[in-house]
Amino acid sequence: MKESPVTKPTVLIFKETLLPISETFIEAQTRHLSCFVPRYIGLGRVAPSLVLPSDSILLTSGHSVLAQLRQKLYRRVGLAPRFHRRAASAGASLIHAHFASGGRSALPLARGLRIPLIVTLHGSDVTMRIDFQQRYRDLWEKASVFVCVSEFIRRKAADAGFPKEKLRVHYIGIDRDVFRPQSEPKQRDVVLFVGRLVEKKGCAFLLQAMALVKRSHPGIQAVVIGDGPLRPSLQKLATQLGISCQFLGAQPGAIVRHWLSVARVLCAPSVTASNGNSEGLGMVFGEAQAMGTPVVSFRHGGIPEIVLDGRTGLLAPEGDSQSLAAHILRFREDEHFWQRCVEHGIDWVRTQFDLKCQTLLLEQFYLDVCPSTRNVDDPEHRLTQSKTCDARRSGSLCVS
Repeated sequence: MKESPVTKPTVLIFKETLLPISETFIEAQTRHLSCFVPRYIGLGRVAPSLVLPSDSILLTSGHSVLAQLRQKLYRRVGLAPRFHRRAASAGASLIHAHFASGGRSALPLARGLRIPLIVTLHGSDVTMRIDFQQRYRDLWEKASVFVCVSEFIRRKAADAGFPKEKLRVHYIGIDRDVFRPQSEPKQRDVVLFVGRLVEKKGCAFLLQAMALVKRSHPGIQAVVIGDGPLRPSLQKLATQLGISCQFLGAQPGAIVRHWLSVARVLCAPSVTASNGNSEGLGMVFGEAQAMGTPVVSFRHGGIPEIVLDGRTGLLAPEGDSQSLAAHILRFREDEHFWQRCVEHGIDWVRTQFDLKCQTLLLEQFYLDVCPSTRNVDDPEHRLTQSKTCDARRSGSLCVS
């Protein structure tokens, strides 16, 4: 008699707004789930957004004033019977919400469906200066696990009052099938910035550093990919400093990967914003290293956990544009050191940040909090996961 195939359990991937183009890391992680079937759910879509599956569950469609009011009301009272019925029809075993605010908005669903809730803490949700106890006390009690994207975020979450016994550090991985070294030649005089043009991302410090670098290398140029409220002031600053700087705005993934491939160095000098907002980890640092591009940044937030200072990149004291410029110059002039960092960076991402391996480890959190998934949670499955990750880290498993 033939055994019936085991049906994979469903996980609801909750994000209040689905899904900003800057959050490709959520889409990539979700796409690589192997033991669970993901289903996106949220209060609405953002524009522009990443492409979402047609079966995504939304509280509202469109961007009208009425839609925004419905979203605001749901955040406040958590009532939307039709939305909850659609969520229930997915037959999910758990909810994985992104950001603390998303976890709070997902609480009514978790209660109504009587399933566990896991929340990933990414950065701004635990580093900004707010009254955490007033805002998240209920979430602290009800969520099963808080996944912290770095040790830095775990410390910040603990300081903010999140229950320490529920905090788990887990690095979101880099898709090495997408971010890998290319045959395009490197452009020695290109320094790349990728990120939103907001205070936290520190683009102004890069421009100031480029003005110093220009003194000895007048042909060097910065390429800035990303958009945001600071773009006009940054363009004005670049003109005042007399540096060569292309502002390309937000770009699709293929264009970002092209520039990551050809740039001599990625310089994304994140800093602590005036409201406390800090860099949780910074996926672009891992993406650059995976493609053979060393990193220059500040010793800030979770960045030292993904960039090895002196081995895969160079980190300056936070806010020190002069040291930033010296690091850029070293990568431009010291070919041997640059090449060594290229090789170490590729290997570092392979051994510690491979997305397929990291997503398998994430699914262990799912299994641990989900009693309804015993059919997946067996010793053979756990052994397969462990062997797969060990093989990736040792280099004996080929991932093309």
